[in-house]
Amino acid sequence: MIKMEELRRTFEALRFENVISYINSGNIAFDAHDRALQKAAQSNGISSQHGSLESTIETAIRKDFGKPVPVMVREQPHIQTILDNNPFAGQFESHKEMYVLFMKDEMPAQKQAHLLANPSEDQRFEICGREIYCHLKLGVADSLLGKGFIEKKLKVQITARNCRTVQKLASL
Repeated sequence: MIKMEELRRTFEALRFENVISYINSGNIAFDAHDRALQKAAQSNGISSQHGSLESTIETAIRKDFGKPVPVMVREQPHIQTILDNNPFAGQFESHKEMYVLFMKDEMPAQKQAHLLANPSEDQRFEICGREIYCHLKLGVADSLLGKGFIEKKLKVQITARNCRTVQKLASL
C-alpha cells in the first residue's frame, strides 16, 4: 500500500498543480498542463510523442515505489457525466450497492457479452465507454466483482469506487 502523502509528492514532483488526495484509496485530483506533462514525461524517460498522462504517472510510481500500478485517469467534468449517466440511478437504496468500475481501456465486445450474459436481480452491470456500472444488491463479497471475475477471468484492468466516492471525486 502506498501512503497518500507520498503519492501526492510523486504527483507534485511531476509538476502537476492543485494535487489533492481523497481518502487512502489512490484517488488523486490534480491539474495537468501540457507543458508540465511534457516535462514530466521527459524526466521519466518517456517520449512526449508516445507518452500519455497515464503512462507518465505509472512510470513515476514504479520509479518512486518500486512496483507497477495501473493508472486510470478521468478528466474532472467526465466524473460528473459518469454520475449523470448512471443507468441504475434511483434503483439502489445505499451507496454500498452501487459501484463504478473505471477501466484502463474500453472492454472488447466479446468480453462485454461475457460479463452481461447472465444478469440477475441481485447483480446488474452496464458498460459505457471506459466505465462499468455495477448495481450489487447483496454487496460486493459474493458478486462477480468481489470474486475477481472481471480482472482474472476477463483480464480487464479496473479500479472500483462506490457511488459515494465517485460523488466526492466529482466535487474535488
